[in-house]
Amino acid sequence: MTIQLSDYETGAKYDGDYAKHIAALEDRLERLQAAHITHGQRSVIMLEGWDAAGKGGIIQRLTASLDPRYFEVWPIAAPNDEEKSRHFLWRFWKRLPGNREISIFDRSWYGRVLVERVEGYATEAEWRKGYDEINEFEAQLTGSRTHLVKLFVHITQKEQDERFADRLNDPWKRWKTGTDDYRNRSKRKDYLAAMEEMFQQTDTRWAPWKVLDGNNKKAARIAALKHIVEALEAVVPMTPPDLDPAVVKLAHKAFGFSPKD
Repeated sequence: MTIQLSDYETGAKYDGDYAKHIAALEDRLERLQAAHITHGQRSVIMLEGWDAAGKGGIIQRLTASLDPRYFEVWPIAAPNDEEKSRHFLWRFWKRLPGNREISIFDRSWYGRVLVERVEGYATEAEWRKGYDEINEFEAQLTGSRTHLVKLFVHITQKEQDERFADRLNDPWKRWKTGTDDYRNRSKRKDYLAAMEEMFQQTDTRWAPWKVLDGNNKKAARIAALKHIVEALEAVVPMTPPDLDPAVVKLAHKAFGFSPKD
């Protein structure tokens, strides 16, 4: 079924104990990372969405309980001169996780068919070819045992405007907004058309999209973490490591440790 962003605009509040649910999800994420490390897994979590949609807040909660040695957050901005001289996917290949690692992308390779399309940074031939290149890239990832979760955070124009105003009014949030936000805002209709085609072309069985209603931040964070946890728990072996007899022997000698039944 075709994804329609208009289906994700209710902004319904989270009906529950937010702090308790977040804490429970963070516990599951902590165990999920332990399973990654134990079983040599690798995952990519990718977030796309509107400016001020709440991607950063989701990533903050996602990583709050994770061991920083085994994950990396990649904020994706405009490519530099070296990256422009190569295939557009090159800079993303460089940032993919190794065994035991999780790579989190704040924006992604979908810039080819979104901002590069709308702003004219890519020719029509380039961005149209981009759909096949992206699908093949994601098929290679998942086909080589890299788990992939794709999230899109949607907000209405009204909600976005309120968040822009909040950033301008708060001296400590002003750094979060700039002229690019308003350039993008003025082309919302063009971006909506690009997003519609993006979903049509790249919502595949091996790399499906998950769209989130971001109009209520708390509800969006819960929904995002819940989807990530459930998607990865379904494919990552969730079994803890066995006790190492050599370590048990040393622990017993050091402080009388005995394994519990």
